[in-house]
Amino acid sequence: MTSPARKPLRADALRNRERLLQVADEVFASKGTDVSTEEIARAAGVGIGTLFRHFPAKEDLLEAVFVRRLAMVAEQARALVATGDPGEALFGFFSLAVSESSAKNALAEALEEAGVNVRVAGSAVGQEVREALGELLAGAQRAGAVRDDIGVLELQALLVGASRAAQFAGDGPSVRARTLAVTLDGLRPRG
Repeated sequence: MTSPARKPLRADALRNRERLLQVADEVFASKGTDVSTEEIARAAGVGIGTLFRHFPAKEDLLEAVFVRRLAMVAEQARALVATGDPGEALFGFFSLAVSESSAKNALAEALEEAGVNVRVAGSAVGQEVREALGELLAGAQRAGAVRDDIGVLELQALLVGASRAAQFAGDGPSVRARTLAVTLDGLRPRG
């Protein structure tokens, strides 16, 4: 439900919008996507009218939080590119992305149920994620920490699969940890 181009927001309106996104992300992650917009507005310390000025429908809020999460993933990946050990950077990013995936997956499912195509909604920032992943992957491959026959698409597929496996494992932290370890072992060079 992408809205048409708007005039730039005033500083206070921009702060309110950012606060709403931050709080909505936290509330959706802790209480699920069925939480009411009234509860989100209350938690953000704004009126419901303020929430609806920025996000005319709950789907708009869900989409904005989803896109914001993807942007944060891209930021995290880019930040790790500059760290010392490329292999540790890639494996650390992969582990972090999997551990934070349940909230993102819940947002994506809620958007799909509302009729929003998440691939379209996140396409621009999705490209940023792919580019950052490509940088992480290339660095790890140059360092000899990751197999040479893995590309960004395979890495993304493994991220999605590991995220779904973590979701499937539910409250079994040891199952999640072992599943993630097996996936990461599969990325390492053979022999």
